[in-house]
Amino acid sequence: MQARPKDIQMINNELCIVWDDGVESYYPAEKLRAASPSAANIGERDIFGNQYGGEGPRKFPGVTIEGWDFQGNYAIRPWFSDGHQTGLYSWAFLRALDERIKEMEASEPPKESEQ
Repeated sequence: MQARPKDIQMINNELCIVWDDGVESYYPAEKLRAASPSAANIGERDIFGNQYGGEGPRKFPGVTIEGWDFQGNYAIRPWFSDGHQTGLYSWAFLRALDERIKEMEASEPPKESEQ
């Protein structure tokens, strides 16, 4: 069975989720915004395979999360400070994104303050 959020909060500039299986996930607003699964962000294809949209920015420095609402029992829709609010982040998508963020952070070189 798919894990579901037990608690969702903002801490500093991260969306924090405690899942019902005990896992804790932390999503920095900039990374969450960049990963938006919306057609405006990733584009969409017509029945002939033609791509529309998705050519916008890939980095969103300084963006914050202003709030969110729930979409049924399966997703959350955050509202970002840049006006974007069309991405529906399903619970399964967020769990997979959590793993990708952890992998990216593990492969990043240490910050100067950590050396």
